[in-house]
Amino acid sequence: MLEATDTTHAPWYLVRSDDKKRARLNCIAHLLRQIPYQRVRRPTVALVDRSMKRAYDDDRSIKDRRWVPEAY
Repeated sequence: MLEATDTTHAPWYLVRSDDKKRARLNCIAHLLRQIPYQRVRRPTVALVDRSMKRAYDDDRSIKDRRWVPEAY
């Protein structure tokens, strides 16, 4: 099957899989190397300060609930 379908247009690659973790990592690394990559320059983003208006209070909604005693 490999002889009939392995072409320069659609090549087959074999992965040694005695160690499955290494095989997966090698396969992922190989796939990523096949993709042409160029670093894109992005402008620096300036974030505004977060508004505390109507801030959510986590404790208010559960303040009057029954709690299991913490033994540990």
